[in-house]
Amino acid sequence: MSGPYERLIPARWSETAQGVPRSERYGDAYHGHAGAVAQARHVFLRGNGLPRRWQGRDAFTICETGFGLGQNFLTAWQAWRDDPQRSARLHYLAFEAHPFAVPDLRRAWDRLPGDMQPLADELAACWPALLPGLHRLDLAGGRVSLTLHFGDIGRTARQAQATVDAFFLDGFAPRVNPEMWTPTVFGQLRRLARAGATAASWCSAGQVRRDLRDAGFLVRKVPGLAGKHETTVAVLRPNLGAPASLPRRQAVAVIGAGLAGAGVAQALALRGHEVQVWDPFCALDVDAEIRRRGAAALVPALSPDDDTRSRLSRAGLERAWARWRALDGDARPDPCGALVCAQTEDQAGAQRRALSRLQFPGTWVRWLDAAEAGRQAGVPLKHGGLWFPHALRACPGALIAALLSQSGVARHAARVGRLQAAPGGGWALLADDGAVLGRADQVVLANARDAGPLLAACAPLSGWPVLSGVTPLAGQVSLYPAAPSDSGMPSCVLSGDGYCLPPRHGWAVAGSTYRPGSVDSVADADGHREILARIGAWLPAGVPPWLGREAPLGWAGWRAATRDHLPIIDAVPGLPGVWLACAYGSRGLSWSALAGDLIAARLDQEPWPIERELQHRIRVR
Repeated sequence: MSGPYERLIPARWSETAQGVPRSERYGDAYHGHAGAVAQARHVFLRGNGLPRRWQGRDAFTICETGFGLGQNFLTAWQAWRDDPQRSARLHYLAFEAHPFAVPDLRRAWDRLPGDMQPLADELAACWPALLPGLHRLDLAGGRVSLTLHFGDIGRTARQAQATVDAFFLDGFAPRVNPEMWTPTVFGQLRRLARAGATAASWCSAGQVRRDLRDAGFLVRKVPGLAGKHETTVAVLRPNLGAPASLPRRQAVAVIGAGLAGAGVAQALALRGHEVQVWDPFCALDVDAEIRRRGAAALVPALSPDDDTRSRLSRAGLERAWARWRALDGDARPDPCGALVCAQTEDQAGAQRRALSRLQFPGTWVRWLDAAEAGRQAGVPLKHGGLWFPHALRACPGALIAALLSQSGVARHAARVGRLQAAPGGGWALLADDGAVLGRADQVVLANARDAGPLLAACAPLSGWPVLSGVTPLAGQVSLYPAAPSDSGMPSCVLSGDGYCLPPRHGWAVAGSTYRPGSVDSVADADGHREILARIGAWLPAGVPPWLGREAPLGWAGWRAATRDHLPIIDAVPGLPGVWLACAYGSRGLSWSALAGDLIAARLDQEPWPIERELQHRIRVR
C-alpha cells in the first residue's frame, strides 16, 4: 500500500431549519434552496450540454468530484433513461471523502420526485459497505455503471483511471473545503479528460476559474439559479485530452477455460465482444454429477495495514457477487459467510488489533469470540475469529459451465500452441503443428502455468522476472460424503490453516495441499492425511463429524502462483492486443470476475474497477 492507512469517516445526517441537508463537518448545504434536482438539471446537465452530447454515442462518461447524497447521479441517470437517443451505456465516476450509509441516503431520496424512486431503490439495493477505496456498481441491467472512490480526493483522484466526457465539479464551497478545488485536483481531472470534455460547477469563485484555466480548460460564467447570480462552465482546450475512440466490437480469443478464462469471457461478452474460448478441456465436458460435488470459497483477506492483497480481495468479492448473483442453480454462489478462525490466542489478539485499527463496518467484518463464533458456525470452536458475512461458497464446475455457455461465447476444444502476429493487426492462433486454428483482434492468456511458455514463443520472458518466476503448484482437496442425518454440520466456511466448507448435495470439501516441484498432481492418501493434520490443529476433535472418515474422494489439479501471491492481470508490453490473466494461485474465485472487468474496462475505455496503484502491482513485471 502506498502511504499510511487512512480510516474512512462516514458522513452523518444533518439539515437546516428549512429542511436542506447540511454537512456539520464543513458547515455548508448539500444543495441550494431551489432543490437538488433543479440544481442538477440547470447547473450540471445544461452546463455540460446534456442530454445532447451523449446522444448516439456508444458510451458516455461523467465524473463528479463530490458524490454527497447522490442526487446529481440520480438526476443524470433519470435524464439518460428518459432520452430515446441516449448512449448505449452511461458510466459515472465519483469521489466522496465522507459517504453516507443507506438510511441517511434514503432520507434524502424520499424527497425526490416519484418517478425517480425506482432508481433510488435500485441504487440503495446495491450500495456498498462504507470501506475505503473503489467500489463498482452495475445498474440498469449493466447499462449504467457507478464507480465510487471513497476517501480523500487528493489521493483518490490520483488512483482513478477513466476517459471522461463531462465533469460535475460539485463540492462544498472552497472557503470551507479547499481540498476539493486545488490545482492538483484539477490537474488530475485534466489527465482523465477526453478531447472536447466539458465541466460545470455551481462555484464561481475567481480562483477556481483561474485554476481551471491553468489546468487546460476554457472557462466562462453563465447565469445561475434561484438567487445564484453566476455559475461556471468550461471546455477542454483543443488538442488536449484523450482522443475519441470509435466504437468497435472485437474478436477476442481467450486461451484457457478455467475460472480465469471464464471470468474474462463473461465480462467481454456482456459488452458485445465476440469471444472465442480455446482449451482442449473444459468444465462443460465434465459429468454434471461430478461437477456438483466440488466446492470452493471466496473469503477476503485482511491485513492490519490494508495491503494490496487485502484491497484486491475486497474488490474481487464485490465483482464476483455483482457478476454471478443472477446465475441460476448451482452456478450461483451461496453467500453463506466465512469464519477466519484464530489458531492461537496470540493470533486472536492480532485479529482484534487489526480490526481496531482499520475500523471497518461490522456489517462487512467483525470479531467473534469462541462462543459467538461457535454459535455462528453451528459447531464448537477453540478460539474466536473474523466473521465475514458476505463471503461466498461456490461450485466452480457449475459456475464455469454457466459463464462459458452464455450468449456471445464460442468454445473450441483445441490447444493453441503458438501466437503469430497477423498481417494488418491482430493475432493468428496456431496449433502445435503450425496449422492456423483461428484469428482474433485481441488475445487473453488465461491458461495458468502454460501462459508463460506460450508467451515466450512471442517474446523473451527475461525482462519480466515476476512472470518468468511463476511457480506451478500441485494440490488436492478431500471430498467426504455427508449424510443429512449428521449432526454438527458447519453452516459457513471455516478457514484457518486449511479450510472446510458446509456440505452441498451430500458432499463436503476440505482442503488443501500445496506441492511445489511435483511432476504430477494426484489425490492420494498422504494428501488426505496432510489436510486432516492442518485442519485438526485449529478445529476441535470430531468437528465436523465427517472429517477423518475412511476413503474420502479427492480432486487434484494445478495452481500457478507468483512469489508475492498476487495475480498477473495486464496488457503485455510490446505485444499490442495480448493480455495476461494468470497466476491466480489459490484465489481463482477472488480474481476471476475482477480480472474480466478490468481487462474489459481497459479495452473499452471505461472507468477502471480498481485503483491505478493496484493495477501497477499486478502488471506484467
